[in-house]
Amino acid sequence: MIHRSKQYLIDDLSMQESWRLFKIMSEIVDGFETLSEIGPAVSMFGSARVKPDNPLYLKTEQVSKELSKAGFSVITGGGPGLMEAGNKGAFENGGESIGLHIHLPMEQHNNPYMNIRSDFRYFFIRKLMFIKYAMAYVALPGGYGTLDELAEALVLIQTHRIKPFPIVLFGTEFWTGLIDWFKDQMVGNGYCNPEDLDLFIITDDVNEVVSHIKKHVIL
Repeated sequence: MIHRSKQYLIDDLSMQESWRLFKIMSEIVDGFETLSEIGPAVSMFGSARVKPDNPLYLKTEQVSKELSKAGFSVITGGGPGLMEAGNKGAFENGGESIGLHIHLPMEQHNNPYMNIRSDFRYFFIRKLMFIKYAMAYVALPGGYGTLDELAEALVLIQTHRIKPFPIVLFGTEFWTGLIDWFKDQMVGNGYCNPEDLDLFIITDDVNEVVSHIKKHVIL
């Protein structure tokens, strides 16, 4: 027999889990409704800590502008740093600039260069939206969040859970060491196949980013 106080605790926890489930469902529905009518989009990821006077910020802005000119909407995390640069390039070109804002205790304030915005509490739902509505990824230098979003796309493509799409790692100096580790450790030890390294390209060339995506995506 369960003691009455313990039963109350179990019931309370069950109620909390039920409400959490409803919140998750509501967040998914809101995201689908907000993003369902956007145009062909490219998701761009990168550090929130890069300042506007940093050359990488300006290069990211240029990438986004050229993607917008090519007819793509641009999706970022909606925050500062390289996310802001990504939104800014599309926004100032008159294109569709989308921010998927996450509630965090630090770093994540909104940038002013969005004409579509969706808010999230749960990272996994936000990642779902990045994947679902993107026709390509551009991964810029960043931290754990950038690596998380990149790894999510790579594993889903590798395991055939989603259709393959272009993934561009922008910034050879930043990414080369990681890719060398992929080759030496993951492929070298048989944890990945050599062809898994063909799921992405690395470049510093803005035009190559756009041309690679256009080569694989039909607008």
